[in-house]
Amino acid sequence: MLTNLQIQQYQEDGFVIPDFHLDESTIQSIRDDHTRFVEKFPQFYDYCGALLVYDLAFLNYARNDTILNMVEQVLGSNIALWNSSLFAKPAKVGSKTPWHQDGEYWPIRPLATCSVWIAVDDSTRANGCLRFIPGSHRSRRLSSHHQNVAKGLSLPLELDADQFDETASVDIELEAGQISMHDVYLMHSSEPNLSNKPRRGMTLRFMPTTSVYRRDLSSGPSARIDRARSLFLMKGTDVSGENDFRLRLPGDY
Repeated sequence: MLTNLQIQQYQEDGFVIPDFHLDESTIQSIRDDHTRFVEKFPQFYDYCGALLVYDLAFLNYARNDTILNMVEQVLGSNIALWNSSLFAKPAKVGSKTPWHQDGEYWPIRPLATCSVWIAVDDSTRANGCLRFIPGSHRSRRLSSHHQNVAKGLSLPLELDADQFDETASVDIELEAGQISMHDVYLMHSSEPNLSNKPRRGMTLRFMPTTSVYRRDLSSGPSARIDRARSLFLMKGTDVSGENDFRLRLPGDY
């Protein structure tokens, strides 16, 4: 469980690194599942933003009771999992992710998500660990983003340069099996992987069920995938009464 001090840090800084490690067998299982996944879907060798659309095996990792209990401490007792992604920065070729806020992309109203980021490999400055700007979530608003067409960037939108102070950022170095948790409004990025070691990270995206996953709000290139996502009730009830928990099987989209 998170301590009171860690809960306070999450509220004030927008992120926390819990005193928790997934065991080595679980991490190895994620690696094996990722290897199998990429063999089947080679187009996702470095990034898949919708793992559960293609392979429900990754749902098993979201059922970890300790992780769910910590998410409950920051979101409340009624929680749904709406997405899981895998960011794989292969050695020497892992791309940069520009500064952004996750909520710029997501059809959730009201906007609310706690992202659990699992280090599948050691995540260091050398291989492109996450970088956060503490407290950048406090305004509870999305700052202006612009379309970034630079080759090699893994996200199409980037915060306008006058919206953040990069000198205030902190590097989130994690050992394999550690996790970080961050708020939907937190500004973050990562540098390219120029090292000889891979940097894989898997995310679990949880929202309180006071929010609604609005498939009808999806537009642009991601709309088809957004509408194909299944929503999974992980704790409590659907407080909104409006969320669609119908299972969409991989390939249905």
